[in-house]
Amino acid sequence: MEDTIRQLQERITHLQRHIEQQDRAFLELSLEVSKLATRLARAESKVQQIGESEPGPPADERPPHW
Repeated sequence: MEDTIRQLQERITHLQRHIEQQDRAFLELSLEVSKLATRLARAESKVQQIGESEPGPPADERPPHW
């Protein structure tokens, strides 16, 4: 009986460590996603500003080499 209890305690300890590692990994990924979302928002804003300030050639205009 004591052997079974010891095995269960070891399993619980292992699972607790595993959960802590997963929590840390999840937090790191969450922070990285947050940073990437911020960078993406800035990049989208820059692209939109460039598009508004510098209109491109009309879609139906032939390129100069034709």
